[in-house]
Amino acid sequence: MASVTVLPALPKNWAVPDSPAAQSLAPVVQRKLIPAGSAYLAHVRRALQNLSFEAHDKLIEQDRLRIEALRADELNGEDHVGVGDDEESPELALLDPKEWKKQDHYQVLGLSRLRYKATPEQIKITHRKKVLKHHPDKKAGQSHTTNDDAFFKCIQKAHDVLTNPERRRQFDSVDPHYLALEEDAPTAADFKGNKANDVDFFFKAWAPVYEMEARFSKKTPVPLLGSFDDPKDKVEAFYDFWYNFDSWRSFEYLDKEVNEGSDSRDDKRYTEKKNKSERARRKKEDTARLRSLVDLTLTLDPRIKRIKQEEKDIREAKKKNKGAAEGKAKAEDGNQKAEEEAKRKEEEEKARAEAKKAKAAAANAAKKARRQQRAAEAEATS
Repeated sequence: MASVTVLPALPKNWAVPDSPAAQSLAPVVQRKLIPAGSAYLAHVRRALQNLSFEAHDKLIEQDRLRIEALRADELNGEDHVGVGDDEESPELALLDPKEWKKQDHYQVLGLSRLRYKATPEQIKITHRKKVLKHHPDKKAGQSHTTNDDAFFKCIQKAHDVLTNPERRRQFDSVDPHYLALEEDAPTAADFKGNKANDVDFFFKAWAPVYEMEARFSKKTPVPLLGSFDDPKDKVEAFYDFWYNFDSWRSFEYLDKEVNEGSDSRDDKRYTEKKNKSERARRKKEDTARLRSLVDLTLTLDPRIKRIKQEEKDIREAKKKNKGAAEGKAKAEDGNQKAEEEAKRKEEEEKARAEAKKAKAAAANAAKKARRQQRAAEAEATS
């Protein structure tokens, strides 16, 4: 519990000092004090949660340990192990900061392994490492070249680009690492000979291509190549998605800058018009490139051949079953016709027999009638 402190009383012989300082004291003014600060917040927390001072202190300590653990995970987690520790090639030291558009920003910051997958926290960590290593003040006196701080400027420019979401997206669209991989995409010539029917080679060659292209999709999740045993509906969904691929990829990063020092509006308008035209051309070429990749994949896809064969087998099985059913129906129909024919013949025979019998009865009746007539005539003459 908090204790109340009582101030001691003033001595009886104490008087207000007669001095300019005492005479210049401001009059007493009442002011409204608003409770604030960490102590007041702690008081409110204790009151709302009905906590004692000991329980409140224990809760604060638990929060502190939890926050420290989270920070430790962020800074020392597996995702950040080795970040920014990529080996620096000698060519990096020769980079010209004025040609910053030609530099590989991920390579400069040591993020060649992660690239577009690098998180903002990882970019922050590796930038801090590079600054500590290459800051001009740290290198002062160690080198006598005029390019001591050139690479440091490249580091700062890479950090500026990669920490700006819009400019990073523009750079990711034309990342030189992936541009080189796009040039090495599989071609029809790669699947000639024994590789034409090699299922494993097909998936090994094409799976990385679609994983790389998937990063440009506006829609998620993106269906990837899959496996040989995928059903027909999954294969059709894959090609339907990629034939209607909606890409956010843009090419503003490659825009030409207006001539430095030029204030001419005509120059600016011409450059902007030229850049816009070049962007549209590159976008069109990129769309055609991706479409041709999908066309080639569809042509070589072993799953298409498998699906067609399965459908053919199903049709043949249905045809065979249909033929058997038709044969059975024909046999049953033949038996039915034979039974009907036999029944018809039997009825005809029966009808003929009855007709013969009726004819014989009629003949007998006529004969009897004639006898009776002759007998009557004989009686009449006698």
